[in-house]
Amino acid sequence: MARVKGSTPTRNRRKRILKAASGYFGSKHLLYRTAHEQVMHSWKYAYIHRRTLKREMRKLWIARINAAARMNGMSYSQLMHGLKLAGVNVNRKMLSEIAIHNPEDFTKICDTAKNAKA
Repeated sequence: MARVKGSTPTRNRRKRILKAASGYFGSKHLLYRTAHEQVMHSWKYAYIHRRTLKREMRKLWIARINAAARMNGMSYSQLMHGLKLAGVNVNRKMLSEIAIHNPEDFTKICDTAKNAKA
């Protein structure tokens, strides 16, 4: 049987890793082994932080909604409970945007929540 060296797939695989590592500091963008290690770490961090970003954004939206709700005499939990009772389905991202850009509309939303709780 003929000897198979697999040069083309190997070269393509290494080129793909080195292209992904372009811009890295030191030998991490030049040498295959160090580039491969760094790219694997980078992909792992990217995967983890795509999920972390979602958590951080939700925390930010809740903090903004809480601040705006307290300016209208409610806490965050009271506001969300009142909105649920009123049947208002607005997600936290949109509530946060309304609280920042349209405070008078957010006041109306808070009044709706207060009326639903009463």
